[in-house]
Amino acid sequence: MTGLDDRRAGGRPDPLHFAALLGGNFALALGPWFVRMADSGPVSAAFWRLFLSLPVLGLLALSRGRPKHRSGIAPGAWGAVAIAGVFFAFDLASWHVGIAHTKLGNASLFGNSGSLILMVWGVVIARRWPRRLETAAMLAAITGAGILLGRSLEIDHATLIGDIFCILAGFFYVFYILLIQRARDRVDSWSLLFNSTLAGAPVLLGIAIALGEPIWPHIWWPLVALALGSQVIGQGLIVFALRHFSALIVGVVLLTQPAVSILAGWLAFGETIGWLDALGMALIASALVLGRLSEGAKR
Repeated sequence: MTGLDDRRAGGRPDPLHFAALLGGNFALALGPWFVRMADSGPVSAAFWRLFLSLPVLGLLALSRGRPKHRSGIAPGAWGAVAIAGVFFAFDLASWHVGIAHTKLGNASLFGNSGSLILMVWGVVIARRWPRRLETAAMLAAITGAGILLGRSLEIDHATLIGDIFCILAGFFYVFYILLIQRARDRVDSWSLLFNSTLAGAPVLLGIAIALGEPIWPHIWWPLVALALGSQVIGQGLIVFALRHFSALIVGVVLLTQPAVSILAGWLAFGETIGWLDALGMALIASALVLGRLSEGAKR
């Protein structure tokens, strides 16, 4: 799932920025595979993703993170970051449960549905009819989601539940983004990432304990890879690169996430997709691009 949108700062992109954007999406796309490989519970894996990344994020926040204003950070800003971290924990908990019960490609697509939900939310708040690109994105998303959910119901009831959990994760991610935007102009990116991660980790641990999941793993490498790959490298590269690119480029590169997840699911778990699955994925993927394009058209 993608990180904070820092494109407002501008800047001319170079090959390094594009490599960072592509690499960040690739790292995030491998996250579901590491969740499947972990021998802890899915929510426990989300806890370890946040907890194990804290030392690295803390060092980055101390070395590079500086307040935007010399007067300091208002308590309300830190409160918004803390609450955002709680919603991010709910997002990861729902997404990881979904990953355990559906195809990796579906998990990646539905997990990124938050960007589409944000677009719909923006239309509602503005109290206007959606524009052409927004209408096309909504129709494509609804049609694609309907196809994938119908296919999941045909295959197995459990896969439908997994899809629904991934969609629920998208809703939680919306609240995370809306809250984090309140503090974005007053708090540095690395400080935002560190403090939201710090707030979310104990919430995930509590959920995992309440669900009776195994917490302590026997094999650590998938969880270390998840923490470093998704929370540090993936989110970090996205934070670094997003401000340099238009909505079109970001939307197109976003498509690498489900593509990599589908490939990982096929290679590691023997997951296959039929032509209806491919059609549903293509419709949702196009909806993500159209949603990003509509954001660019409003600027």
